[in-house]
Amino acid sequence: MTLFRETYRMESARKPYWDYLCPGCYFVTIRTKNRRPLFGRIVDDAVDLSRAGRYTTICWQEIPIHHRNVEIDEFIVMPNHVHGIIVLTMT
Repeated sequence: MTLFRETYRMESARKPYWDYLCPGCYFVTIRTKNRRPLFGRIVDDAVDLSRAGRYTTICWQEIPIHHRNVEIDEFIVMPNHVHGIIVLTMT
């Protein structure tokens, strides 16, 4: 880990030799600033999505509508982050 702006951060997991425009499946994580629980909260061991969380779900599902050659696979919206698999297909 390295120090950036007085805070430790993880190094990039990206492969320096890989062209990320290549077709394939990519695991993506997007988190909120300062890990604030903007997308919902945990209630009885389940995620109760907020309005922002529900909107995030809709936006994720619409990715293929806005981007050619992009499909989505499994994804989950958590209180402070989203995990999903993006599939880039052949052009």
